[in-house]
Amino acid sequence: MFGIGVPELGLILVIGLVVFGPGKLPEIGRAVGKSLNEFKNASNEPTEEKKEESVVKAVEKNEEPPKKEAK
Repeated sequence: MFGIGVPELGLILVIGLVVFGPGKLPEIGRAVGKSLNEFKNASNEPTEEKKEESVVKAVEKNEEPPKKEAK
C-alpha cells in the first residue's frame, strides 16, 4: 500500500512507544482508527448519493433501477 515493510512498521511502533508511552498508544490507535473510518465513509458518501439518485430517477420514469455492481 505505502511501501512500508515489517522493519519500518516496527521502527514506527518503537518510536511511538518511546514518545507517547504504553498508556497512550491504545487511545491514539483508537482515535486514528475512528478518523480513518470517518474519512472512508465520507469519501463513499458521494457515490452512494449518485446511486440513490439514479434509482429515484428510474422509479420516476417507471424503469427498472440500475443493478448493483459487484465489488
